[in-house]
Amino acid sequence: MAIFDQRGQQVNYQYNAAGNINLDSVQNQVELIDELGKLKSELLKASEAQVIDEEVFTDANYQMTKAIQQAKKPEPNQKSIMEHLNNTKSVLESITAASGILKGLNQVIKLVTSLF
Repeated sequence: MAIFDQRGQQVNYQYNAAGNINLDSVQNQVELIDELGKLKSELLKASEAQVIDEEVFTDANYQMTKAIQQAKKPEPNQKSIMEHLNNTKSVLESITAASGILKGLNQVIKLVTSLF
């Protein structure tokens, strides 16, 4: 049995997609938009925990907002959604603490290609 001594350890932010984000259950555009919103809220949590720089958060948040706006349109443009999601990834790629969010973004990008 493994024992971990975690005394003195400080965790500022921990991505917890299992807590409220369920990308595996997405079946349609409405569900995808809902999950995108949850992923965007993870960006805010990471920013509040100061693991994402304010400027990085602003750029990533903008790109996520644009992707969600496009996805909500009656005739969403898949290329535009993908561009905004990929831009979000580019902004976050250098931040180790954002690896969980990046994983979620990769799943969302796969969903976009199948739903739009």
